[in-house]
Amino acid sequence: MAQCDLYNLEKKKVGKLELQDHIFAAPVKPHLFYEVTKWQLAKRRRGTAATKERSAVSGGGHKPWRQKGTGRARAGTSRSPLWRGGGTIFGPHPRDYGYPLPKKVRMAALRSALSLRYQEGKFLLLEDFPSSEVKTRSFVKAMEVLGINNALIVTDGENLNLERSARNVPWVKVLRHNGLNVFDILKYEHLIILKPAIEKIEERLKG
Repeated sequence: MAQCDLYNLEKKKVGKLELQDHIFAAPVKPHLFYEVTKWQLAKRRRGTAATKERSAVSGGGHKPWRQKGTGRARAGTSRSPLWRGGGTIFGPHPRDYGYPLPKKVRMAALRSALSLRYQEGKFLLLEDFPSSEVKTRSFVKAMEVLGINNALIVTDGENLNLERSARNVPWVKVLRHNGLNVFDILKYEHLIILKPAIEKIEERLKG
């Protein structure tokens, strides 16, 4: 099994932890990163773009001029797509951009992303991240001690003080273990996982 050093907030080694090979030492497959990242971003699209077709544009209920005798082209409504202020032809309508992706592909990509950070040496296992108060300055100072200025921090559950202390720091994101995803792992340079979260991540990815 893969082994990882365990550190405290002073960046002092306090022990070792064994990690499951099929999760943290799995083959890195970049093509899965592409597939899953595209799927995640597609799901996040709001899809609210909308235009009005001629039937939805107000007005234009009368014929602008008589059919014959004016010398002008025939016109039945002022809301024709050919007219200024008229409807739109084949314009966008609200839609869902999401599409299904097999769970096995998503889990394989997540294992691959975790393995990538472990193999790169950009994986840090923390014993704990105690935060008795909401203090951004204290959080930034702790990150300076760790020597990290761009990271995704994964917790084992709700940690409101830590989450609120980090929310105004643009180069850090605090994420609960059940929200761990490929896009965020790849977006941030370092991956910091609290020790209690490791067991829950391994339980989620054991299949």
